[in-house]
Amino acid sequence: MAIFPYAPPLYSPNGPRRQQPGNLYHSAANRRQLDELLANDDFKRIAGFSSAAFAAWAPKLYMYYEDHLDRLLDHDPSLRRNFPNSIWGAAAFNFGPRTVTRRHRDCANLPFGWCGVTSLGDFDPKQGGHLVLWTLKLVIEFPPGSTILLPSAVIPHSNTPISRREQRASFTQYTAGGLFRWVDQGFQLQTEYMAGLTEEQREEDSRAMEERCRLGLSLFSTPESLPADQTLLNARV
Repeated sequence: MAIFPYAPPLYSPNGPRRQQPGNLYHSAANRRQLDELLANDDFKRIAGFSSAAFAAWAPKLYMYYEDHLDRLLDHDPSLRRNFPNSIWGAAAFNFGPRTVTRRHRDCANLPFGWCGVTSLGDFDPKQGGHLVLWTLKLVIEFPPGSTILLPSAVIPHSNTPISRREQRASFTQYTAGGLFRWVDQGFQLQTEYMAGLTEEQREEDSRAMEERCRLGLSLFSTPESLPADQTLLNARV
């Protein structure tokens, strides 16, 4: 069961194309269940911990998320934040009973963005439930109660299966790339945004798009830059 409080423009996983971000509709029964989950103190703590870990290990990227989410919410107060202590715009609850994912990439997410995945349940993490990062050729133990941050849009990933007698669930937070584009384009569709540009501005915008990969990489921290990057984030508090 997933929550997309800010579905990106022109994308909706369970319905017609959207023209602007909005709170995803849920049936009354699902809405009640989701409201209970969002109000649950344990999930609030998990959501906050994942965001704090994001801020600790990728401060500049965290600020990029923070800036865009704040601008989005200021522009449209009707949008609902899942958790008051979370930097992400969407959350997914995967109830199990034996939740594992096949090899995939989350292509709708921000390409250089990170998502936070928390493993839950009762299983032996040495025997199953591992996180597999295919291009990095890594198989990582992923015990219940642990959280991993990863750029899920660009790295193919999956889980190893668990025993039929075991249980596994997961909780994931992420933000769609379309939301960042919506904010950067002045809260309008790309067609409207481009129509309002001069020829010179269009060329400048095209060059900026070509540099987008470098921008994303520049927001990653290295062990050497991390202390200074954390200082930048702390100065904003």
